[in-house]
Amino acid sequence: MRWRIRSQLLVPPLILLLGVIGISSWTALASAQHARLRIETQMRDIAHTVQRYFPRDQQILELMSGLSEAEFLLERSTGEFISSMNLDADPRPLPDPFDNWESVHLGPRVIIGGRTYLCSGVRRDGNVLYILYPESLWHDALWAAVRPSLVLGVLGAVASIVLAVGVAHRLSRRVQELERRTRLIASGDFSPMPLPRGADEIRQLAESVNEMAQRLAQLQDTVRQTERLRLLGQVSGGLAHQLRNGVTGARLAVQLHAKDCEGKGDTEALEVALRQLALVESNLKRFLDVGRSDLSKRAPCSLTTLVEEAVSTFQPQCRHARTDLTLEAHERDGILMGDASQLGQLFVNVIGNAVEAAGPGGRVSVRLAGTPHCARIEVRDTGPGPNLEVAQRLFEPFVTGKAEGVGLGLAVARQAAEAHGGRISWRREEGQTCFVIELPTESGVRSQESGIRDQKTPVCPDSGLLTPDP
Repeated sequence: MRWRIRSQLLVPPLILLLGVIGISSWTALASAQHARLRIETQMRDIAHTVQRYFPRDQQILELMSGLSEAEFLLERSTGEFISSMNLDADPRPLPDPFDNWESVHLGPRVIIGGRTYLCSGVRRDGNVLYILYPESLWHDALWAAVRPSLVLGVLGAVASIVLAVGVAHRLSRRVQELERRTRLIASGDFSPMPLPRGADEIRQLAESVNEMAQRLAQLQDTVRQTERLRLLGQVSGGLAHQLRNGVTGARLAVQLHAKDCEGKGDTEALEVALRQLALVESNLKRFLDVGRSDLSKRAPCSLTTLVEEAVSTFQPQCRHARTDLTLEAHERDGILMGDASQLGQLFVNVIGNAVEAAGPGGRVSVRLAGTPHCARIEVRDTGPGPNLEVAQRLFEPFVTGKAEGVGLGLAVARQAAEAHGGRISWRREEGQTCFVIELPTESGVRSQESGIRDQKTPVCPDSGLLTPDP
């Protein structure tokens, strides 16, 4: 059986309310009893005084009535009545009188002259004095005694009910909002919910729900990216192999023809064709490398040589489009430990992306910098930079802002950088797009493997702008 939070919150105040009502009722009854006892004590005092100084005439009775708010009726032994009020008829029947003043109390009701009294009598020397207390005065005294307790109890009850209902409604609404939000998360909506006011457990729970939604969104992106890579590897693997074989054959034929043409004329056109075929082959290799993060072979390789080869690949294209492509390398060559093929593809992808972004008449600068343990490659272009739709997901597969782009170049570049223990990032700076590649050198890798460096300290710390070695 479901017991709602609102009911759980209302039950304790209701139990408390019943206790307040019970206490108020008991207090009211006690006050009523006290009022009755006070009036009866007053009547006994009057009866005691009367027994000692029994009145003889109407004037004394009227004086006693003015002092006590009660009416008095004297019945003589002869049957004659003397009263403090005007009698227009025989007042009988009257209750039996008491012989002792201590027995006097608020007796039964009698109606005299159209007015109701509580009557009690005391006898002395054959005469009877009846004390008539107006019932209306008794009711007024009773209500005056009971009213504070009842009013306080009712107000307390109403206030507790209103407060309990308000608190229950507020908490129930906040819990319902959390329930609605969790249902949205279950349906795939991971947007954060507005945090409720107040620093209480409900707000902490909402913060936990938002944190859970953020992690689920990240997990979903990771799963989606992994699934894309898996499907791409299955679908494009065979096709890429076939196309690459065809391009390799075409390049071999052009190389043989270029060899036959040596010394017979200008072979620049054949060299451009060979470079373009090599570029096509490298692009096909993107499909084969997507999803691969393992290093098939690890060997020392020259950073300067790899970057120069990548730059030379795009020199004919840049000369044709009048794109200024420059390389700035420090004197000391950096030696990387890794797969030269994957590292070369990494540099080709990033530099090619910059050349395409700069366009005809633009500028692309490649600069090598770093430390003895970390090589840094900075690639800048004067292009407009990625649009807002893809800026946050630039390194994800199939994410591209180009009309005819596939969105694999930067994804493969990031995988290659991470496979070699490095990273790649980008930023807009002074109207230029700057890609930064950071890779551990051979000395950096060996120092980490030998335990010389602290494992918690990265080989390539994030130090902001790149500065060349002195």
